[in-house]
Amino acid sequence: MTKIFEILGKFDTESDCHKLLYAPHPLPLKYREGRVYKIEFTGDEAALDAFVSRVLIDSISQTAQTGGAPAFDKAAFVLEYGMKGAALDLEKEMILNYFRSMPNPGFEITKLVLRTRIYVFGEGAEPSQFVRDIVNPAIHTHEVLKAA
Repeated sequence: MTKIFEILGKFDTESDCHKLLYAPHPLPLKYREGRVYKIEFTGDEAALDAFVSRVLIDSISQTAQTGGAPAFDKAAFVLEYGMKGAALDLEKEMILNYFRSMPNPGFEITKLVLRTRIYVFGEGAEPSQFVRDIVNPAIHTHEVLKAA
């Protein structure tokens, strides 16, 4: 089975997109960011949910949604990117190492994919400059999604 979790900051607000870009953008665009964990697993789904709640989510400052659909439907577009399979992803390795150290987790992770989602808000927003400035084609894969 596969389950997708998106972790978002409870207290995050839309920020100026100029923080993300090398060159100023002519439009006053805003963005929000989320972290997506796609977990393929076998075993007890409730045990997986408990693991995610305990290990990946800070209950004070973060929320999680499941299912994989973009969290913000008013975004002009969503840039989702992550490490290529052959690239070293330290966060992924640490999560898997922690999982392997558990004596009886109740489930088995067969595949873990981590991605960052950037939601861009504003009329006339186009993804080309964001892809160019954020995605490193040597180490990242990416996808541009239309918000719901």
